[in-house]
Amino acid sequence: MQLSPSGWTLIHAGHGGSADPAFLALLALAGLGSAVVLGLALAALVRRRSRSYLLVTLALATLLARTGVAVLSLTGSVAEGSHHLLEHGLDAAMAALVVAAVLDARSVRQSARSDDSRDPRTGVPTDDGGGEER
Repeated sequence: MQLSPSGWTLIHAGHGGSADPAFLALLALAGLGSAVVLGLALAALVRRRSRSYLLVTLALATLLARTGVAVLSLTGSVAEGSHHLLEHGLDAAMAALVVAAVLDARSVRQSARSDDSRDPRTGVPTDDGGGEER
């Protein structure tokens, strides 16, 4: 680790150079944690089989992808400018996927709520009101 002029300790490795052992440990921990969280999301997706769960799973996959981008950057496989572009692109993709999952879940809930008040055979709204049938 090196001390910057401002006094902050940097843990980021230089592009294609040797990485700080603390940064490598943090990167390994991030990869392991991301893989575990993604595995749990995949298990939930298999159980629920809904579009919202798929979108959340894809959003969590971007965490693992970011770790992959960092590893590729350390090995020199990804240029420094591309490294930052990919990381910020993955951040934007994650945000978009989470927003899409929330909107999808809300639309499914609203359509289920409106379908409850319709005759299942005709789709015509019923005025049940919770009372007895006349």
